[in-house]
Amino acid sequence: MKELIGPAVQALGYELLGVEHHVAPKRSLLRVYIDSESGIGVHDCERVSYQVSGILDVEDPIAGAYDLEVSSPGADRPLFEPAHFARHRGARVKIRLNLPIDGRRNFRGVLEGCRDGNIFIKVDGTDHVLPLSRVGVARLVPDA
Repeated sequence: MKELIGPAVQALGYELLGVEHHVAPKRSLLRVYIDSESGIGVHDCERVSYQVSGILDVEDPIAGAYDLEVSSPGADRPLFEPAHFARHRGARVKIRLNLPIDGRRNFRGVLEGCRDGNIFIKVDGTDHVLPLSRVGVARLVPDA
């Protein structure tokens, strides 16, 4: 999906952070996260939504009914790609794996880096290595 809508988002002057597709029985949700150096407002989301809607109407990549939501990353910014993890080294994160490692799926700690397809996180003084391929959801934990 990023390959399909990414060029249009970039042409509007935004960074496409990532895309989430939540499938539901009656109506699924396609959430598109955008960012820019000057931040994201409602007008920015409207511009991107209009452009992306047109592309999706023409290309029709999603079967069935769905809602399109264009969003800023917010304080609990999602992390999708190795560059996102590298950019936020030292930040507090929460990560949920699709497949558990040693019986554990949820990790909350300090992001120590990302390299060679692995995420390095310190949780309560213990280092963990998580394969990026197993990450379902990763988000920054905002400062309280």
